[in-house]
Amino acid sequence: MIQGKSGYFGTRRGFLRRIGAVLAASALPGLPRLWPVAVSPPEFPFELVPPEVNGITWTHRNGRSPEMYLPETVGAGCGFIDYDNDGWMDLYLVNSGKCDFLDPNPPLRNALYHNNRDGTFTDVTEKTGVPGSGYGMGVAVGDYDGDGFPDLLVTQYNGVILYHNNGNGTFTDVTRKAGLPATGWASSAVWFDYDNDGKLDLFICRFVDFDKSKNKFCGNQETGDRYYCIPRVYDPMPSWLFHNNGDGTFTDVSQESGIAKSLGKAWGVVACDINNDGRMDLFVANDTVANFLFLNRGNGKFDEIGLQANVGYSAEGHARSGMGVDAADYDQDGWVDLFVTNVDREMYSLYHNNHDESFDDMAIPNGIGRVTRLMSGWGVKYFDYDNDGNLDLFLANGHPDDKIEEHSTEVKYCEPMLLFRGTGKRFEDISGSSGPVFTKPYASRGMAVGDFNNDGALDILVAVNNGAPLLVKNNAGRHNHWLGVKLVAKQANPDAIGAVITWQAGDLKRSIFKTGGGSYLASHDPRLILGIGARPKIDWVEIKWPMPSGRVERFADLPIDKYITLSEGRGTKV
Repeated sequence: MIQGKSGYFGTRRGFLRRIGAVLAASALPGLPRLWPVAVSPPEFPFELVPPEVNGITWTHRNGRSPEMYLPETVGAGCGFIDYDNDGWMDLYLVNSGKCDFLDPNPPLRNALYHNNRDGTFTDVTEKTGVPGSGYGMGVAVGDYDGDGFPDLLVTQYNGVILYHNNGNGTFTDVTRKAGLPATGWASSAVWFDYDNDGKLDLFICRFVDFDKSKNKFCGNQETGDRYYCIPRVYDPMPSWLFHNNGDGTFTDVSQESGIAKSLGKAWGVVACDINNDGRMDLFVANDTVANFLFLNRGNGKFDEIGLQANVGYSAEGHARSGMGVDAADYDQDGWVDLFVTNVDREMYSLYHNNHDESFDDMAIPNGIGRVTRLMSGWGVKYFDYDNDGNLDLFLANGHPDDKIEEHSTEVKYCEPMLLFRGTGKRFEDISGSSGPVFTKPYASRGMAVGDFNNDGALDILVAVNNGAPLLVKNNAGRHNHWLGVKLVAKQANPDAIGAVITWQAGDLKRSIFKTGGGSYLASHDPRLILGIGARPKIDWVEIKWPMPSGRVERFADLPIDKYITLSEGRGTKV
C-alpha cells in the first residue's frame, strides 16, 4: 500500500489510475492504445452520503417564531448507538417539540434509525419507543445498569428523558423512577464514573434560567426588529451531578460534590483525567461566563480550577462563548489536552497540558486561531481520520444568529466544516483538499463520530439546525491498517470510561484515553480504532482499566483490519 493522506493519490489503485490517465493522454495520434483506459473521478477523503442513498428522511425543525426564543437556534444534537448489539452503529437524532413556547401540529419527534448493514438506515423510532416528549437538545449513551445494553439519555429545554434499553429492541421511559430532573434547561450530558465504584454516574450541563415569560427583547428598539439574544442577558444556573445508586435510581449530589457552587451557562462537557491521578475530571464550556474545569479530588468532591488552569478565560482575560469541547493527548506526551469552540472574533482554543494542572492555548501557533477567527463552532472531535496513528481534528460550525449577515459583512450564518490534520505535534488545515463537503456552508450544531459501515474509518454525523442531518462517509481511513476495539469491563464501569489504551506496531507506539462525552449535544461510537498506517501487523495492545480495578493487561496475537472485543481479566497482567 502506498501510504498517503489524500485517499485517491495515496492508494495503489489511485496511483495506477493516475498513471493510466497519463499514458492515455500521451498516446500518439493514429496509433492504437495498448489497453482501454477508464479514469474514475477522484475519491476524496470525505463525501456526503445523500438521503436518497442512506434512507434518512427525518429533518430537524426548530419552530422558529417572531419572538425568537433562544432554544430555537441552539439545537440539535445527534449520536451513534448500537441499541440492539448487532455490532453495527445505529443513529439517534434529536428534534424540537412541545414546550411552553411551542406546540407543533403535527407533533415533532426524535428519530432512531436502525443500521441495515448495507449503507442504509430504517426509521424504528415508534417500534423502539424513543420519540422524545419535549423540546429536545442532545443525547448521551451509556450502560448505566450494567446489563450489556446501551441506554439513552435525551436532554431537553424542559428536563431530560432516560430511556432504559430493555434488551429486546425496545426502550422504557424510566425518568421519574430514576429520579432525574423533568424541568430545567439541560444541554449536553456525560456518563462517567466519578467515584470509581464501577457504576456510571451522570453529569448534566444546565444552561440559563429561561422560560417563555423571561424571554427578552434583543434587537432594534426603533424598528422592532428582533434577533437571538446573546446569553449574557440571562442568569446562569448550576449544573447537575447524579450518583448512580446501583438499583436503577440516582441521587442528586450537586451540592455536596461542589458542582452546584459554580453557576454557569453550560453547553458542552467532556470527562477526562487531566492530571493522571486515576480520577475523572470534567471540562465544561460556558457561554459568556468562564469555562469550568472541575478537578476530581476524590471522596466525592470537585474543585473548580478553570481560572488558575488558564482554561476559564481568553488570554486577554475575557469570558468567551464556549460551546463544544473535547479532550485527547494530541501530542503523545502522556497528558490529556483540551479543546473548546467559541463564536466569531473569539477564536477557538487548543489547550496544551503543562503537566501541572494548567494549560497553554496553542491555537494561534497551530493556525487554528487564524482559520476560526470569524467562525462559530459547535461540534468538535479529536480522532484519527486516516488511521496513520496521529490524532486529527474535525469542527462543525455555524453562527447562532440567523440575521447576522444583516449587520455584518464578514460573518455568515451558515459556515463550512473544518478538518485539521495532526502530525503528532501540530495541526494543519486540510479542509480545502478533503472533499466538496467542506466547501458548502451549513448551520451545523451537534456532531458525533462513528463507523457506520464497519470499514475501520470513522465517519461523521452532523445535526443541522432547522435542516436535514449530514452523514459524511470517511474514505481515507480504510487505506491504512487498523484494529477496532470494543472494551468490556468487569470490575470497572461497563463502558470502560477512563481506560488508557496503548498499542505497538513496529516503530509506531501510541496511546489514547477513553474519554466520556465531548463535542456538543452528541454521543460517539464507543469503539476505539487503533491506526497503524501501512504497517502490516500490530504487536500488542495494552489496556489500563479504570478503577476500581486499575489493572494493566496486555493482549497479543491480534488481527488487523477488523473489530474485536477485549474483556477485562482476559489479557496478560503487566
